[in-house]
Amino acid sequence: MKRNDYNPPLTEEASFGPSIGLLEFATVPRGIEAADALLWEAAVTMCFSAPVQPGKYVMLFSGSVEDVKSAMRRGEEIGGHDVIDRLMIPQVHEQVVNGLGRRDGYIDGKLDAVGIIETTTVAAAIAAADRALKEATVDLFDLRIANGLGGKSFLCVTGAISDVRSSIAAAARVAGEAGRLSRDVVIPNPHPDLSRYL
Repeated sequence: MKRNDYNPPLTEEASFGPSIGLLEFATVPRGIEAADALLWEAAVTMCFSAPVQPGKYVMLFSGSVEDVKSAMRRGEEIGGHDVIDRLMIPQVHEQVVNGLGRRDGYIDGKLDAVGIIETTTVAAAIAAADRALKEATVDLFDLRIANGLGGKSFLCVTGAISDVRSSIAAAARVAGEAGRLSRDVVIPNPHPDLSRYL
């Protein structure tokens, strides 16, 4: 499986901004029902709406802040107890959009530090990535969600050691406060060959 095959495919009309919303469901039928309802509710663009491992359903939509809020309310109302995670970011960081669009980052082989966070849900990984990028000057070079990971998700950032440490600490707090953090790691001065495996 190629790295960019991990994320659900974006729809052809996918466009982000300024706000994104994401709902993650425990069951596929309820997810599809909620997708239909929220599309009727508000003027949002569905960026992706698909089953993911292990038998969950995830949808990501974008639009104005008010439309995304309205769509979120309707989707959660329909989803009920099947909603296992949710996310709304009024001004999502551009690198998160690139990661979701499966445009993989470039690594030149020389890394000062690498930070990795693994979460139990898609929403938590996207929220952590957005927080990491807004906390310090780091680059997101990988964001993998659900597929091929048993439903978990993870992100990798690189930059100066101090920036990676503060970025990962902030992102881990976001995921941890939601009870969705699996693990976070910072690797200062990684081996030069490590970049070949990222």
